[in-house]
Amino acid sequence: MISVRDWEDTQLLWDYQQMHHEPRSCSVGIGLGSHDLGVADRTVELFRRGMMPLIVFTGATSRTTQERMPRGEAEHYRDRAVELGVPPDAILVEPHARNTGQNITLSRLLLEERGIEVSSALLISKPYEERRAYATARKLWPEVDFVSASTPMTLPEYIDSIQDPRLVIDMLVGSLQRLLIYPKQGFTISQEVPDDVTRAYERLVSRGFTSRLVSAGVGSFPRSGT
Repeated sequence: MISVRDWEDTQLLWDYQQMHHEPRSCSVGIGLGSHDLGVADRTVELFRRGMMPLIVFTGATSRTTQERMPRGEAEHYRDRAVELGVPPDAILVEPHARNTGQNITLSRLLLEERGIEVSSALLISKPYEERRAYATARKLWPEVDFVSASTPMTLPEYIDSIQDPRLVIDMLVGSLQRLLIYPKQGFTISQEVPDDVTRAYERLVSRGFTSRLVSAGVGSFPRSGT
């Protein structure tokens, strides 16, 4: 059973993950692979608005996508974009990345190999991954000005699109955990996490929303300012 308090805590995590960047024209758009085809749709929308001349879709498969996207997340995103009218020559596919760090480093390598200069990038992700994707990109490719983007939607709308409320909460908890622990491991830049968000996270962990936690500690994590 998901309690009213659980939903209130989940909303806090959802709100914190939004970067609230205003989309603007960039050198390239990078669509981060996942189970959510909405990332591809949002990338196409931004492309149609002239926000970037080139798209990179990045991602292999994961336990969540190996059945739904057997040829790889990036390949399925590409198919979706072409289906929606994006010219195939405006899309590059990076098919090997298996985590957010690799999404960034392998996309960077692909663009460098093609001789494409990048000064700015639209980073398109799932709504609840905006902040972590941004923190990862800033750490691994600091020379580039990153602008976060995702499909504009509320938490209830996103849950309705996924049709699995508990999975969404688990994913939000896992994403927040990584924001707390990854800076010290050198994976992301450090960002301030408000105390009420950290407390909400800890309550959800104690309530058993832990399936997406990494093994580096299911217990307590540093609060903001530590």
